Amino acid sequence: MRQRTYFMIKPDGVQRDLIGEVVRRIEMKGYKICAMKMLRISREMAIEHYEEHMNKPFFYDLVEFITSGPVVAMVLEGENAVDGIRGMMGMTDPKASASGTLRGDFGINLSRNVVHGSDSPASAEREISIFFRPEEILDFTRNDEKWLYPEEK
Repeated sequence: MRQRTYFMIKPDGVQRDLIGEVVRRIEMKGYKICAMKMLRISREMAIEHYEEHMNKPFFYDLVEFITSGPVVAMVLEGENAVDGIRGMMGMTDPKASASGTLRGDFGINLSRNVVHGSDSPASAEREISIFFRPEEILDFTRNDEKWLYPEEK
């Protein structure tokens, strides 16, 4: 089932010049980028984004880190995109992530793990709405979709 998900290259990934490599891997796997922008997340957006962690001791560290520099926010589309992108990302803790995953290859530690991706379709919808207006998300057909989704007419 094709679906959309929210994905972000965090400040550590941007500062370490990993944008191109991360985008290359996403595209090579067959995911379509429907929206993408670089931005500096405001404190208010960060609080809304991480609201599920509000009562946890690390909440303000998350907010401080994600607002510390620019991020690259994306809306990705593809077959089971939420789970597929989560698999490409690897475990939250890079030390537990397999080689070949984004976090396994580039993550430093739990707080510097390079990327974020929605963990469910509901989270994807909520997170997309925080970072993108509907008119910023493009609907289009890529030339390779007939090869990626041959069963769809």
